[in-house]
Amino acid sequence: MIHKTAIISDSADIADDVEIGPYSVIGDRVRIGRGTRIASHVVIKGPTTIGEENRFYQFCSIGDDPQDKKYAGEETRLEIGDRNTIREYCTINRGTAQDEGITSLGNDNWILAYVHIAHDCRVGNYTIFSNNATLAGHVHVGDWVIFAGFSGAHQFCHVGAYSFLGMFAGTSRDVPAYTMVAGQPATVRGINTEGLKRRNFTPAQISNIKNAYRIVYRKGKKLNDAIAEVEELAKTQPELEIFAKSLHTSDRGLLR
Repeated sequence: MIHKTAIISDSADIADDVEIGPYSVIGDRVRIGRGTRIASHVVIKGPTTIGEENRFYQFCSIGDDPQDKKYAGEETRLEIGDRNTIREYCTINRGTAQDEGITSLGNDNWILAYVHIAHDCRVGNYTIFSNNATLAGHVHVGDWVIFAGFSGAHQFCHVGAYSFLGMFAGTSRDVPAYTMVAGQPATVRGINTEGLKRRNFTPAQISNIKNAYRIVYRKGKKLNDAIAEVEELAKTQPELEIFAKSLHTSDRGLLR
């Protein structure tokens, strides 16, 4: 299961059925769960924890030092969940001491070629990152988000669940849940209706989300007043809770 040319640290903890291809390097304090397959020429450095049934394609760089000039060798880590697909030439860096020291990737994510996930990012579950999508440091990404090719997020941005960033769209502010972002400069273009249908949202739920979107983006209200109105609706329309929460932004402010 482990090719004779692979280099494995004595301190690595690797489940018995893990496959490791030619010329891959597994460094100190790397833990890899059962059913994971690692192709050739993959480098994984620790401290890194990888769950079960992940697949890493050739030439990935996983768990290396953060690309941050302030990094001075502090012990930080990377945590990857289960059933993720990480394609060729992806880079996922460990965290920094300036944040919580952790970069994390959840479960069932589809990470395509040349994607970069920088230090201290927190990525949820069931996301899709198309080729060359990029996250700067400290970005938080919710569940079911899709980044189209060459899209990305500025450091410290939050990208809400079920949102969609179109090709070449780069956001420098927070993206609310359920929305579609496109253009250069990137702007919110509406609700990700097709994505919500695919995730089994009902027509009534989608209608409620569209109404909440209009309150924030189409009625000319001050943001705080719009948030208050959406939060009141969320008391009887639970699907709006995620949207309302995503309107309380990071220091980057809301894409509006």
